[in-house]
Amino acid sequence: MTTIDTAAAACTVLSPGDDGWDEARATFNLLDDQRPELIALPRDAGQVVEAVALARRAGLRVAAQGTGHGASSRDTLAGAMLVNTSRMTEVEIDHAERRVRVGAAARWQHVAPMLSELGLAGLHGSSLDVGIAGYSMGGGIGWLTRRHGLQANAVRAIELVTAEGEPVRADADHHADLFWALRGGGGNFGIVTAIEFEVVALPELAAGSFFFPIERASEVLRTWTRLLPSFPEELTTWVSLIHFPPTPDVPDVVRGQSFAIVMAAHLGRESEARRLLHPLEELAPVMDTLGPQEPIALGTLAMDPESPLPYRSTTALVDELPDEAADAIAGLGGAGGALAMLQVRHIGGAFGRRPEGAGARATLPGEILVFALGVPMDAESDAAVGRGLDGLDAVLGPLAVGEYPNLVEHPVDASRFFDEATWARLRDVKSTWDPADLVRGNHHVPAAASAG
Repeated sequence: MTTIDTAAAACTVLSPGDDGWDEARATFNLLDDQRPELIALPRDAGQVVEAVALARRAGLRVAAQGTGHGASSRDTLAGAMLVNTSRMTEVEIDHAERRVRVGAAARWQHVAPMLSELGLAGLHGSSLDVGIAGYSMGGGIGWLTRRHGLQANAVRAIELVTAEGEPVRADADHHADLFWALRGGGGNFGIVTAIEFEVVALPELAAGSFFFPIERASEVLRTWTRLLPSFPEELTTWVSLIHFPPTPDVPDVVRGQSFAIVMAAHLGRESEARRLLHPLEELAPVMDTLGPQEPIALGTLAMDPESPLPYRSTTALVDELPDEAADAIAGLGGAGGALAMLQVRHIGGAFGRRPEGAGARATLPGEILVFALGVPMDAESDAAVGRGLDGLDAVLGPLAVGEYPNLVEHPVDASRFFDEATWARLRDVKSTWDPADLVRGNHHVPAAASAG
């Protein structure tokens, strides 16, 4: 590696052992142990240009990180500079145009409260802690996707610094090939500095959950599965099997307990939501929180962990969930199991419709998405989590029709996420914009000339 004078850089650049090094390389998953050669901490696009130039002079690859979510899918940072954009969190909202522009590391929590006050919502996922840019470039799915489609389809422009160190803006009229690739091909084509996207109006929203004892998980899953064909796109439901830890940050009403929870978000009146969910209501939940809500409620409905933790996970997309599979899932996520959370989400609807002018990831196959995680605290619990995840993979394997890349949190051959034509086009775009393979996304897309 070429020696460079990091002290002379306007952009803060850290070397191993510097103050702040461990904080800057940390991720949301505490099992990650990223070890880049250098870490740049730019404050704006100009400093990203400088960071890329420094990396090129040092003979280093570059990889971006805004919030630390999803980093487990990156193979290695050996020989790389990590460009940590966490200081770039600016937010601009154009209410009249229903358009938002945010910096590279802005999280949904920086945007959703302000949008909610305006009766608007972005197409965010289950947690507001997630970064908008990475989420959007991988697809982006949440409570509004069945009706409004993937977040990637709402993106209208992306600003980035290329592998050559040039700032560019990609949209439908400028660098259309790059704009297409960024919407689904992830962070493989440059270091993103800002992203613009459209948001939607939510004049009416009913949301909430039915809580059942974990022992009734199989009954709940079977009932829910049979209802799915009757649900309109305005209604999104998940079944989550959750074991709440006995820690002070968990509300008293669920602390240390386990539940099978039906979560629902309906773009309409509470009365209509209850009519659609009536067979589940008849199962007599021990707690019912369904009611009229402001858009911000969608950010916490799933009750996802908000603080970094060590975890392992697995996921799959399936067309259906037969009773025997539902029973097996209930067993794996039930009492005494090693999986802290197991989500079964209804997708379909706009998940499967490709809008005109869409990018590389505009749709997802299947009607149901399954995601599960376990939290290993020692070697024994790690082995138990591994067995639980392997057991779920065995159940879902024969049913699987695909995967959602943002939830695949380990290194894989990224070609498996795309059909042959899309993968070939992504590699061609990579060859145009980064032929030397300087930029490494979480799920890596190689240049066409660099792999067979």
